[in-house]
Parts: sequence; structure tokens; C-alpha cells
Amino acid sequence: MSTLSRAAILDRQQQFVADASHELRTPLAGLRVQLEDGRLHPEDTDMRSLLEGALLDVDRLESIITDLLLLARVGASGVTEKMPLSLSELARCEVSQRTDRVPTRMRIDTGVLVTVVRSQIARLLKNLLDNAQRHSRRVVEVSVRPVGRFAELAVEDDGAGIPECDRERVFERFSRLDTARGRDHGGTGLGLAIARAIARAHDGTLKAKESHLGGALFLLRIPLTES
Repeated sequence: MSTLSRAAILDRQQQFVADASHELRTPLAGLRVQLEDGRLHPEDTDMRSLLEGALLDVDRLESIITDLLLLARVGASGVTEKMPLSLSELARCEVSQRTDRVPTRMRIDTGVLVTVVRSQIARLLKNLLDNAQRHSRRVVEVSVRPVGRFAELAVEDDGAGIPECDRERVFERFSRLDTARGRDHGGTGLGLAIARAIARAHDGTLKAKESHLGGALFLLRIPLTES
């Protein structure tokens, strides 16, 4: 490994620590302000409102920590944890269990078999669906099909889309863009980073493209199970 690549890796690690610290500090600061204000002015404090606000900050902290731990664990699963699975059935099951604000259409070929850690691929799909639902206007579409030696899973929406120059940046941890997708409203800013890490842990790829619906398309490609 060259000195330059070592330096680049170190810079990336330092930036990640700085970003993670910032993301954790924000809800902690909000929590402290609420609690200190309640302690200093108990007679003017609406305890119900204070507790609800504090719990929201605790929820965000828990979500960020959970996602950071998951990101650290992805790829650590042994080969024995990967099992043959119908990606077709997994996609149908995950979509059918959701109650989203806009409908999700499915175009799923049957019998698309992959060898994976089921919980991780389910999490990848959940993250892509959550992202699509946040940015879609009227419809989300999920498709699964075999292409050569690979299984392809696509999640598309009809939202604002992602500029071509930002289609790699969206996978960065705590990425913040200037577009409508800049802040992952309701999320931790780690969803797409986790999804790509899971794809890579399964010898696959995850890319952002333009959808035929007019918005964004996230395309997962992982090897099919050899017959």
C-alpha cells in the first residue's frame, strides 16, 4: 500500500470520526438544552413537552448508534451465514409488509436465486425503499430480474432525481447534498452507505442512476447462485 493511499485512508477515517461526532453531538446538545432549561425554570416548563422532545433526541441517538454498529459489522459475516435465497420472494415479502404513503409497483421475475445473509439484503432493500418513499411524488417501483450471471434488484421513484455529479456522493456516510435529497429527512444519513457496504460484502455493486419514472434509480447487482 502506497504512502498516498495510507494517507487517503487515514483522512477518510478522520473525516468519518468527525462527521459521526457531529451527528451525535447535535441531538445530545438539544437534549442538554431541554433538560437544563427544565431544571432552571421548572415552574415555566411543560413537562410533557420536555419529555417528548427529549425522547425524540434519544430516538435519534439510538438510530445513529445502531446504524454505526451495523456499518461496522457488515462484511464480518462468515460464509456459513450466507444461504441460498429467492431474491424474488424476499422483495415481494418486504414490499407487502410495508404501509407507505405512496404505492409501490412490483415487476419481479420468479426464481431469482442468490446466496446471501438474508437479514442484510432485507436491510438493504428497506433502506432503498425508505429513501425512495421519502423522495417520490406518486409512485415507487421495485423490480427483480436475472441478467447474465447476476441478479438485479432496482428501486426507482418519480421524485427530483439525483444530478449525475452527485451519484457517488449519496453513498458517503452522512452525505449532505444541495438537492432535495440533500438531507435524509427522518433518517440517520447512513442508509445508502449501509446499503452499498452490504452490496460489496456480497461481491456486488450498488449504483445510482436515472429512472424511467423521472427520479432516481438504485440498482443492486449480486451474483446468482450457481446451479
